[in-house]
Parts: sequence; structure tokens; C-alpha cells
Amino acid sequence: MAGSTWGTLLTMTTWGESHGKGLGVVVDGCPAGLALSEEEIQKYLDRRKPGGSRFATKRQEGDKVEILSGVFKGMTTGTPVSMLILNTDHRSHDYDEIKNLYRPGHADYTFDAKYGFRDYRGGGRSSGRETIGRVAAGAVAAKLLESLGIRVAAYTKSIGYIEIDAERFNLEERFRNRLCMPDAEAAAQAEKYLDQLMACQDSAGGVAECIIDGLPAGIGEPVFEKLDARLAHAMMSVGAVKGVEIGDGFQAAAATGSANNDSFAKASDGTIIKESNHAGGILGGISDGSRVVVRVAFKPTPSISAVQKTVNCQGEQVEAVIKGRHDPIIVPRAVVVVEAMAAFTAADILLQSMSSRLDRIQSFFGVRSQ
Repeated sequence: MAGSTWGTLLTMTTWGESHGKGLGVVVDGCPAGLALSEEEIQKYLDRRKPGGSRFATKRQEGDKVEILSGVFKGMTTGTPVSMLILNTDHRSHDYDEIKNLYRPGHADYTFDAKYGFRDYRGGGRSSGRETIGRVAAGAVAAKLLESLGIRVAAYTKSIGYIEIDAERFNLEERFRNRLCMPDAEAAAQAEKYLDQLMACQDSAGGVAECIIDGLPAGIGEPVFEKLDARLAHAMMSVGAVKGVEIGDGFQAAAATGSANNDSFAKASDGTIIKESNHAGGILGGISDGSRVVVRVAFKPTPSISAVQKTVNCQGEQVEAVIKGRHDPIIVPRAVVVVEAMAAFTAADILLQSMSSRLDRIQSFFGVRSQ
């Protein structure tokens, strides 16, 4: 299977299946000398761990991470950082009744079309559980970015038609409610909405928003490796994602140039700043020094308890009832996945940008320019 590696200089390779013995990731290209511990990575994994509320799958996994290589005496060594998370609560028998069916909204049919074979136990590699390796890798990247004064934070912007209010925005509130919303009132409304859908055996979609603060101007490439293109690619690689916006996104299509353009100005310290941020911190595929803003749209959870029409592997029309333990809303547990992918992408493209200018290369190696 190709396509399990992400990154150029800083890379992650995830492995494992939803109902296999375990999952993990190998992070290569991390500089030596970064303080890193299992406890720091565990904080990220705990944010996506199942069983945290009635709005998450009841699968009970400890999701305990073990660093197998690349760290010695609490510091990265510059060699690959390999991490393992064992599966302890997989119930493969829950999927016996649907092993010959193509579940609506899932990758069952497309996996069969590509490989002629599929792991029907929870979706195998197409399961949301694959993202556990991404989150562990993202924790490493976030620690690297923090050492450079760069912060990445994601949260739930909306669930269904319920959206957070900018006037009530409190980033720390995302850790105080079960839906990861930085708005307590919107979170309470969204919980009532989800309870109604669950009573009808249905599910909801939503939007996660991610912000990157402190990324300096000049990061990214101007053509195929644009910062926004890389972020979009990273987010679209996450299961259930159906749309990505940078800055004003699709709203920019309805705006005028005079309204959409961000005027430049000089700050009191002499630095160049923008007076607005419709561009979301990226111009021409390159960071402009202001906050990077990314929004990611997730479709409703396809595994619902209601009866659905489908076909079996023989092409016969049948009805499907999906059993097992599933999230009625993907977004709250996917927030940290979005954050991890944004952090990893930003760290990778930041390292690539170190070689963009000769004077900086000369400075690094202590060579005086001629």
C-alpha cells in the first residue's frame, strides 16, 4: 500500500489497522536535542481517545503510547522516532454481519474495487483509528514548533447548523466541554441538537478551525508546494474531510477586491503587518507573518443505526443495520487530528524554507558573504 508517508524533510509513516494488534508511527527528520517524553505525547492522544463522552464511541482504549526509538535521556537523537499504541478493546465480531455488505458512506466498495480484498473489521486502514499515529507525530512537531515560538490550536467551530459566536470566544473553553467548542453556550446548544439526532439514530457533521500563531513571513513555496496547498492536502488526507478553507475561503468568491484585499502597514517596531486577515495568513502560497487560519469540513458519521439501503458483494439489493460502537459526531475527536496535521505540515515546510536564501545558509555555516 502506497501513500502512508507524509512530509518531505520531516516525515511521518503511519501503520496499523483498527482491529489489528496495534498502530503506530515512525517520525523521521526530527532534529536532535528536542526534549520529548511519552507524557507530552500522551496529552495529545488523550484528546482523541474514545470513550470520553456520550458523543464518542464507547470503545474503551487506553491509547497508551510507547516510544521505541529516537529518544535517549529525554532528548531526541536525530534518528527515527518510532511510537507504538496497542489495541486492547477491539470487538471484531461486531462486524461479522456486514462483512459481505458495502456500507453507505464508507470505503468498503472502493477498497474492494482497488485491492479485491478488504479488512471489514472497523474499516482497517480507512478507519478513523488510523489517525492515532498522526496525532502522536503531530505532538512531536508541535513541540518542535513551540521551541521556535510557534503555537498551533484547533477547536470545533460548528456542529450542524450551530456555530460558535466570536464575541463569546474563549480558547480554553474547548477543554471544558465535550464538544471542544471555545464557546460554552454554543456547546450546550450543540449537545441538545446531537441528543435529538441520536434519538433518531442519526449523526451530524461539522467544521473544525485551526490557527497557527507565530509562523514568520516567508514560509512556503510559490508554485506546487504552496503552504496553503500543503495544508489543504494534509487536511484532505484525514478520513471524513470533505472541504478545506484558508482565511475567508469560499466567502472570498462573493467579495470585491477592495473588500478582500488586506492593507499593509508598519507597526511601531518597524515590522510590516496587515490591517486585516482575509487571506488567512498566506499570500502567493507563502506565509505573510499574520495568523494562519484553516477550516476543515467533516461529513456526518456514516455509521448510523437506522436501516439503510445498499448492496452486498454479489450486487444484490439488501438492507444494512450498522452495529458496533460509533461516534455520532466526528469533529470533537478530530479536532486534535487537524491540529496535529497542521503542526506537522508547518514544521516540515519550515525546515524546507531554511535553504531558500544563500545569505542564511552562509550565516548558518559561519561563512561571510563576498
